[in-house]
Amino acid sequence: MTFRLRLSGQTRRRALRQYLLARAVNRGRALRPVADRTAQITKGDLLVFVTQRNERIRLPYFLEYYRKMGVAHFLFVDNDSSDGSRDYLADQPDVSLWQCKGSYKAARFGMDWIDRLLMRYGHGHWCLTVDPDEFLVYPHCDTRPLRALTDWLDRSGRVSFPAMLLDMYPHGGIEEQVYAEGDDPLQIARYFDAGSYTISKNDYFGNLWIQGGPRARAFFRDNPVAAPALNKIPLVKWHWRYAYVSSTHMLLPHQLNRVYDEDGGERISGCLLHAKFISTFTEKAAEELSRGQHYSNSQEYRAYHAGLAQGTQLWCPQSQEFRDWRQLDDLGLMSRGGWV
Repeated sequence: MTFRLRLSGQTRRRALRQYLLARAVNRGRALRPVADRTAQITKGDLLVFVTQRNERIRLPYFLEYYRKMGVAHFLFVDNDSSDGSRDYLADQPDVSLWQCKGSYKAARFGMDWIDRLLMRYGHGHWCLTVDPDEFLVYPHCDTRPLRALTDWLDRSGRVSFPAMLLDMYPHGGIEEQVYAEGDDPLQIARYFDAGSYTISKNDYFGNLWIQGGPRARAFFRDNPVAAPALNKIPLVKWHWRYAYVSSTHMLLPHQLNRVYDEDGGERISGCLLHAKFISTFTEKAAEELSRGQHYSNSQEYRAYHAGLAQGTQLWCPQSQEFRDWRQLDDLGLMSRGGWV
């Protein structure tokens, strides 16, 4: 009976993966190339995949951050922006850009589009899938490029790398310090919650499920189980048969989600510093709430709207100011594992 149940689970997961791949091909037909520079991609290049809408003010620093890390090419999907971000991205020499005016929600919140681009261009490459407000921090990132990490992962036989989403926020109210184009948002949103996180295991997909942080205590205090998930697997040595299931929280095949050690040790991991909570947040939250294009009937943005009506300060006496990756390693929010 145990064998039959396990086999049934494997079969269902395989069927789901095949469905997601077919869905990505189908939904991917809606992508219209604006600037296709994928011919520039060479073997071994590090690639970044992004879906964005009206993030013009964030894009210059985002691109600078990952270029310095060693990323060779960016593949963007623009979901019908109206703020000039599409034209800005089209002018960047290391960006390939597609436009899609379709429903973000109907495309599995953009993941159908990203899975299609990953399938077509990511095969054999280390691919980082992030949002424009997410900044990867990994062990030794202050002295070693991302290539050093992926080379070590290759030598270790690992093809996926996890990073906990760490919500960052300013000391005062979110609107007090105005964010300007080109600014480092992490110089404004410098604080984070060091503890009060919950971790459970999804037995079906094999991934960890992490919740907590300022969003849970400020916006979901009455219903913490509904707080956004903070577990992500954003960096993967891609194969065309892979597929993200739910954002970058989990993948198929499910073995890719086994990024933790169950024998008492620690595997290498990083953090995605999430700079959502800056002066642009209130306007962005109102826009996304009105669009109604997010998960669970925009439950997250409804919680933001209610919370913002009561005040916009996320800082508390227990908040810690971010210093570097070593601090996060010491706090157990990420781990250098066996990489020294």
